[in-house]
Amino acid sequence: MTSLTFHRLRAVAGRPAAAPLASLVAGAVGAAYLWGTDPHEHGHWLPRCPLNWATGLLCPACGATRMVYDLMHGDLTAAFHDNRLLLLASPVGLYLYGRWVFEGLRGRAYHPRLHKYGQVAVLATALAWGIARNAV
Repeated sequence: MTSLTFHRLRAVAGRPAAAPLASLVAGAVGAAYLWGTDPHEHGHWLPRCPLNWATGLLCPACGATRMVYDLMHGDLTAAFHDNRLLLLASPVGLYLYGRWVFEGLRGRAYHPRLHKYGQVAVLATALAWGIARNAV
């Protein structure tokens, strides 16, 4: 009986729509929690950046949770202040995420590919942003 249930779950999880739908549900739960929790204040369950905790430095993604909170509450200026680069790059990420969900719901897998020069450009930009925001 357990083996049959496991095989059914594995078959459902292997469908192209399973991961996008699971991420939508997890994102909705996270957004609902974040809506009522101000990450600018202490005393919440939101984790601290491990790099910031260990070194005191800001990683390239530090401020992302505060940025999303500010965007959800309509404060674009505060979101820009929290993490400029991530805010400016978010339309690309949202497009890729939306395409992944759309293709998954259509029953097709979507695997975007980034050329090695594109990967180097993304990593170099993240590294430069991490250095620049800690130099100030």
